[in-house]
Order: sequence, then structure tokens, then C-alpha cells
Amino acid sequence: MGVAIVTDSSAHLPPESITRHDLEVVPLQIIIGGASYEDGFVTTDDLAEAMREWRPVSTSRPSPERFAQAYKAAAGTGASAIVSVHLSGTMSGSLECAHLAAEEASVPVRVVDSRTIGMALGFAALSGARAAAEGASLDEVEDVTRRRAEKSSTLFYVDTLEYLRRGGRIGAAAGFLGTALRVKPLLHLAEGRIAPLEKVRTSSRALARMEELVLARAGDSEVDIAVQHVAASSRAEALANRLRDRVPRLRTLHVTEVGPVIGAHVGPGTLGVAISPL
Repeated sequence: MGVAIVTDSSAHLPPESITRHDLEVVPLQIIIGGASYEDGFVTTDDLAEAMREWRPVSTSRPSPERFAQAYKAAAGTGASAIVSVHLSGTMSGSLECAHLAAEEASVPVRVVDSRTIGMALGFAALSGARAAAEGASLDEVEDVTRRRAEKSSTLFYVDTLEYLRRGGRIGAAAGFLGTALRVKPLLHLAEGRIAPLEKVRTSSRALARMEELVLARAGDSEVDIAVQHVAASSRAEALANRLRDRVPRLRTLHVTEVGPVIGAHVGPGTLGVAISPL
């Protein structure tokens, strides 16, 4: 089989992509009201309801044992090596657990910090899987995966910063808190962290501005795009339809609802876009 790809559930890859590319996906944990669930066993609607009711919601990294299970499964299919690519190490301890499990794996494992999350991570994992399927070496697959992640951008709009504040993920965007009632913030991932991008006065202007930023970052490159949302399907579909018409070299466009692990930190109404040049 050559090189196998392992990622985590924060990538929110479509199930058909996971199956087609033989990916192993390690689930993160979502904790609602003190009860812990693996990502995938709680719907985003369940999460949104809990958050609107202000029930305690948090997330947790997978254990090293959970990563070890994924590496064992990949090796069991005949893989001679593994590239394990995961969400930003500055946002989660998952990477540390992956490293611990890699030390005990039966085949060589290269752990990659994507420094991103969501489908920007997912596109990197898929690029690695395609390279592996074409017979690329372990070094080559690792390089393809890292470079795809490095070229990607993630922008997002949130209805409120409160969920990011409560989850401790607000980082540099904390500077927006004082004006959060008067503006709609646009955020992005920078150096693996959530950072402020722009302040916009209304949600409609914020979404229009995000569309312009997506077009600027896509430029004339051949690009994959994912529009991701938390309980905001109509917003997501409308934005996706406009991007299909306006991005000149769009290869694929996915519209997905992000799972509870990301949703727990950004809250209902969030709309995000991952832009991943080839």
C-alpha cells in the first residue's frame, strides 16, 4: 500500500472522501453537560441547542491510545509508513498525543502540524493521500501535505465572540471584545491561531466583505474551496453559489456543516471558508 494518511475529525472531511482515499480519522471528544462523546456521535443541532441554553460545552483531545489504534489499523492494511496530519498544535494538545503514539508504532510515522483546522486540514490530508496513491515516498507525501496546508487560508465570521472567549480560544481577537456589540468581527487563522482580521458594522456587510477576501486569496490560482458553517445552511449555500460564479479557477467547492468540536468554540451562526490553492 505504501504510505497511509491519518488525520483527525476536526478536518470534517465528507465521508465519501474518507472512504475513497482510505483515510484513518481519529475522533476528538465533545463534552456536553459533563458527558463525553466522540466527535460524530453528537449532531451540530444538538450542540447548537445546548449552547443556546448555556449548558457547559467543551472539547478534549484524543488519547495517545486512540492515535495508536489508528496507526495500528493503517499498518494492518499493509502500509509501510504513515503521515499523520492534524489540527494546529497551538489550538489543541492532539499533536502531542500523536507524537507519543508515533514513538510506539510498528511502522514509521511522520506527524505534521497543519497549523490550521477544518477543511484546510482536510485538503492537506487529501493531497497527501493522492500523492501516496501515485507511489510517492514517505518524504514526498509529508512534503506535499505540509505545503498544501501552508498555502491554505481560513476565514470566518461569528455572530458573537462569547463562545470563543468561554472556550479560551480567542487569542489576539480578544481586542475585539470591547466593541463586540457594535461590530461583526471577521477572523482568520494566522500562525496557527485565531486572530482578528477586520471589524464590520453589520452581518450582511461582514459576509460581503468575506466574499471579497476569498476572491482576493483565491486569485488566479487553481483552488479548492470549502464553505463551512454551524447551523447556518442558508448563509453557506448562498455564499457558495456566489463563489461558484466568481472564482475563476475553482476546481472543487464543498459546502459542509462543521462538527461539534469546532462548533463548540465558535457557536451557532458561524460561517467559514477554507481556501486551498493547489
